[in-house]
Amino acid sequence: MAPQGVAYPIEGGCVCGGVRYSMTTEPMIVHCCHCRWCQRETGASFALHAMIETERLKLLKGEPEWTTVPSASGAGQRMARCPTCKTAVWSVYNAGEIRARVKDSIRIVDVGTLDNPDSWPPNAHVWISDKQPWIILSDKSPAFQDDQYVREEVWSKESLERRRKAGAFSEDE
Repeated sequence: MAPQGVAYPIEGGCVCGGVRYSMTTEPMIVHCCHCRWCQRETGASFALHAMIETERLKLLKGEPEWTTVPSASGAGQRMARCPTCKTAVWSVYNAGEIRARVKDSIRIVDVGTLDNPDSWPPNAHVWISDKQPWIILSDKSPAFQDDQYVREEVWSKESLERRRKAGAFSEDE
């Protein structure tokens, strides 16, 4: 669900400017994850993630380095970071990851790395069971205790079709 007035492509990058990218279309979904794992990994109270097909994410400058960080499932999460300033710009969940099971056809862009991150509020808040108690959620986005919700009630029909075409998820998810 694209915010009004957003023209594509939109650009983003790391803190030092060594890695720059563009998203050629809107993401399929934007999740605000409040889980303790994301809190620890980012050093923030939540993580804002835009899920988009890899083919719709274009590298404009530099080459991120890939590192694997631990994950709650034990499968690890691959992070694309600027080799100079180490800013994480996007990630990929490894096969077997309990929380998303996203393969290489999908990238999870860190919304804060977009040049205009305020254009992308969350479509859903997930893992609010772990959210910091002082965070007050708006009623503009649905909120879920974990990451299990009825996708057809949160994702747009177009995004569901894009997800299916990307082939990044098993049929039972």
